[in-house]
Amino acid sequence: MMKKIFYTLVVVVSAFQLSVAQKKKPNIIIILADDMGYSDIGCFGSDVQTPNLDEMASKGLKMANFYNASRCCPSRASLLTGLYAHQAGVGDMVNARPYPAYQGYLNKTSVTIAEVLQKNGYNTIMGGKWHVGQNKENWPLQRGFDKYFGLIDGANSYFENRPYRPNQKLTIALGNEEFTPGANYYSTDAYTDYALRFIEETKNNNKPFFLYLAYQAPHWPLHALPEDIKKYKGKFARGWEVLREQRYKKQVQLGVIDPKIKLSPMDKDLRKWDSLTSKEKEAWDEKMAVYYAMIDRMDQNIGKVRKKVKELGEEDNTIFMFLSDNGGSNETITNTGYTEEIRAANFKPASDPTSFTAYGVEGANVSNTPFRYFKHWEYEGGTATPFIAYGPGLVKSGQLSKQPAHIIDLMATCLDLAGAVYPKTYKGNTITPTEGISLVPLFQQKKWKGHEALYFEHEGNRAVRQGEWKLVSEYPQNKWELYNLNEDRTELHNLAEKNPNKVNELEKLYLKWADRAGVIPFEKLDKKRAQDKFN
Repeated sequence: MMKKIFYTLVVVVSAFQLSVAQKKKPNIIIILADDMGYSDIGCFGSDVQTPNLDEMASKGLKMANFYNASRCCPSRASLLTGLYAHQAGVGDMVNARPYPAYQGYLNKTSVTIAEVLQKNGYNTIMGGKWHVGQNKENWPLQRGFDKYFGLIDGANSYFENRPYRPNQKLTIALGNEEFTPGANYYSTDAYTDYALRFIEETKNNNKPFFLYLAYQAPHWPLHALPEDIKKYKGKFARGWEVLREQRYKKQVQLGVIDPKIKLSPMDKDLRKWDSLTSKEKEAWDEKMAVYYAMIDRMDQNIGKVRKKVKELGEEDNTIFMFLSDNGGSNETITNTGYTEEIRAANFKPASDPTSFTAYGVEGANVSNTPFRYFKHWEYEGGTATPFIAYGPGLVKSGQLSKQPAHIIDLMATCLDLAGAVYPKTYKGNTITPTEGISLVPLFQQKKWKGHEALYFEHEGNRAVRQGEWKLVSEYPQNKWELYNLNEDRTELHNLAEKNPNKVNELEKLYLKWADRAGVIPFEKLDKKRAQDKFN
């Protein structure tokens, strides 16, 4: 009898071990929006139609204190490598400088999520904006992706390949070859369609897939399709002050903003809505209608990805993560950095496909509700992003987390999900240890240790967050400000003078990190930039 029980147990244990060994690795999808503010999707305060993202948020995890690196290139470098941007070689955009932290493309002492997952049995697919290396030797297929379609550069027309600065060449690529868009091209649709085609092409090789879908939307120029614009025309006549108030109230209702946190005032340089002429109001209404339409179309395409996953029978074995690369942008297309043709196109109606315009400080104030400042700065308006994780079999439903986390965490999260190990070496190079921490415990509603501190630097703008405290400064003033984010997330009450010890404590943390990460004070980079131009 005992012998029979023993053999039964052996069979059961062996079957369990086989089940574990044969358990499928999950498909992993990271979706990145471009220049989209904290409040720009429905589940974070907007009234734009984002039913897919809203459903994913309600049936998954929302994180209300998630951070990016405040600008396109640095955020993409951090997402892909799990390092702070300087450690990956992209300390200041794709500008090539004679410093390791500022070479302008991903370095060889970093490794991408795609490179690690490719070595661990994954199909690795990318659609969309790359912007971390413009020379072909630094393109996606050279950094671990099996298949790629998208924009190598930072911004472009959504309808055609259209350079916007003097002596500029922009590249849309399919794999390692340049691609010329044809009729009926719209980049948001094209990025998705190619990504789904790639998934379809690899579905029979019995490998899971990693998809990095880096949308260009809703980065300027404001370009959308007529059927999407039509949904929103005429909805913004109440003006930006009212829109911000409405979003703020919805954010409090949703729980992403605590009721004790006050709505920040509008930017000091912004005019009152009632002071605008009828023509000016109509022009802004059109800009916002197009901007909303861009986000709407992005959500529609996310729906296409969800549908494909379901058709493949992989819904319970796929995880989605969604975020934005920086806050809303106050940039305008009126200065001498753009071609004469593009400056002229800035004044065309936003719904005209040949226009080339941005929504400026007015739209950015709305997008970044309830925060101050914008893309480029290290205040919450520049660095805070909505974050959603969704996967019926992998993420517990209905969660809202307010623990601080960062875009550097996505590398560790993906490797944890895939059962992969972050390498010490890759292709003969010693790899910088990852800075991120896996978010998987949060997905499973377990305790998560979080970070001792989070760090930020971009073009002289600096910050460090530790727990409830945040130390931040703006370049070139370089004067530290201190905020208690639990009480004042909108950074309205500077406590630096009242708490000099806390300022000193956090400054020491920041300086130690800056030295370790290779940060160079921006005034020194400015001098080098001037020398480069002179030479």
